Amino acid sequence: MDFGQLFDLTGKVAIVTGGNGGLGLGMARGLAAAGANIAVAARNAEKTAEATRELEDMGVQAVGMTVDVTQETQIKQMVAETVRALGRVDILINNAGTVVRKTPDQTSTEEWDLVLDVNLRASFLAAREVFPHMKEQGGGKIIGIGSMYSIFGGGGSGAPYSASKGGAVQLAKSLAVAWAKDNIQSNAILPGWFMTELTSDIPVNQPERFQMISNRIPTGRWGEVDELQGTVVFLSSRASDYVTGAVITVDGGFSVM
Repeated sequence: MDFGQLFDLTGKVAIVTGGNGGLGLGMARGLAAAGANIAVAARNAEKTAEATRELEDMGVQAVGMTVDVTQETQIKQMVAETVRALGRVDILINNAGTVVRKTPDQTSTEEWDLVLDVNLRASFLAAREVFPHMKEQGGGKIIGIGSMYSIFGGGGSGAPYSASKGGAVQLAKSLAVAWAKDNIQSNAILPGWFMTELTSDIPVNQPERFQMISNRIPTGRWGEVDELQGTVVFLSSRASDYVTGAVITVDGGFSVM
């Protein structure tokens, strides 16, 4: 096989939840650059439309959907609309997420439920919904997006967030075991500290925290959004057909420092 074909996603279709900005859009760009058609599913319709236009400008088909991943009916509609508009679904990137930055004693039951619903329950529902399509097609790729808090306790950064991101890893492993016979590979990516619109104010507003984090990263810098592209394309392509249940940190060495 030509080496380039290992990573070629031409004709494949990927759903990226939370794909209209930040790491989600960065991963969508990488998939599009490899030839995949993209379904962007997120809450902000205006941002989703902008992301969809950007991806179409890369020469692929792209559709945008306004989706609240806490609603099971909307997840079902997301998958059905992707198949209707793009013909199939080969790749699912469970990227949508939220966080409540409170200590456990300050966290309400409603806040706990919201974070778990968005970060974990929705990933399960989306995976369950794409499964029959992938099975019928002869295989597929499911990628869960964890966090450094899949490894470390969150403390004041949010117990439900840490619990949900730890669960995302175990979900990815469980799907890998359950669906290996169907040629569906399920893996997880754990991003470290990346500079996005959600973190861009930290150097200015929290300089001590920014320096503390930077000092722990062996590479000496925070990641750029597009630096997740190689990993997500690998896990979405034929190059990873014998990789399932894996957990890959993309963190500049933060987790091993």
